[in-house]
Amino acid sequence: MIRILLVDDHAVLREALRALLDMEPDMRVVAEAKDGASALRLAARHTPDVVIMDISMPGLDGVETTRLMRTRLPAVRVLALSSTCHAHMIQEMLNAGAAAYVLKSAASAELRRGIRAVYADRSFLCPAASEALADGVRHQGHAPGAAGLSALSRREQQVAIRLAEGKTASAVAVELHIAPSTVEVHRRNIMRKLDVHKAADLTRYAIRSGLITP
Repeated sequence: MIRILLVDDHAVLREALRALLDMEPDMRVVAEAKDGASALRLAARHTPDVVIMDISMPGLDGVETTRLMRTRLPAVRVLALSSTCHAHMIQEMLNAGAAAYVLKSAASAELRRGIRAVYADRSFLCPAASEALADGVRHQGHAPGAAGLSALSRREQQVAIRLAEGKTASAVAVELHIAPSTVEVHRRNIMRKLDVHKAADLTRYAIRSGLITP
């Protein structure tokens, strides 16, 4: 029996995932967490085999939660489940210790395959994530300005991607669970660090650097 901890700040999604996974004869959801702090507590209490980890959460995000969980409970395998399919985010989760990356938009069969793969100590990327990671690697060596991305913090990269995609500060704030004023602070820091001055310039930079696709 594969014992699973669900980590996502949306209760409706957790309920849907629990219903899906509880139908599998070899899987059982042992706990649910709505944020990173409770995920760490519940993982220590239940020692699940697999943790399905959302990335964008209030407080501790999925990357930092995964890093802490893997440090404290190295036997626990983490599967990242995200709506974001950007190469740098996939790489961050893998670097933090996740063994798999599956998009929320992927078929449920991909999620089940991912769970069984990491339970068997294998890595797993859904096809879209694998393609995004490969594209990121291809662009990394020759994208103008790519080195400048290292100057951005993880949160600044998250904000930069969403702003470059044309989202408003309010929309970014809702998606990342932060205040609009915080988004504006990040936006100013991003513009300064990358030496860009308009939203259109940021979008062009993000495309050249492989952060987003045209």
